[in-house]
Amino acid sequence: MCYNASMKSYTYRVIIELDGKAYHGFVPALPGCHTCGDTIEQTRANLRDAISLYLENLNANKSFIPEENSLESFETVIVKRPAHA
Repeated sequence: MCYNASMKSYTYRVIIELDGKAYHGFVPALPGCHTCGDTIEQTRANLRDAISLYLENLNANKSFIPEENSLESFETVIVKRPAHA
């Protein structure tokens, strides 16, 4: 049996937030793709699994796979605060 499949790499922005004593992670570009974990590392690993399963499901249903199109950057600003008497 000859199997010829093309492979494509996808990169997504993930958000991980502390939720009580555990962490909640989600992928803004993939609605409904979220998971949790006891540590940040565990949550990141769970997110990789969740993203893979999400994309496999889209492939199986011949659905469009969205690509990340956002750019995130952080800016630091300095704000002058009034002196307190």
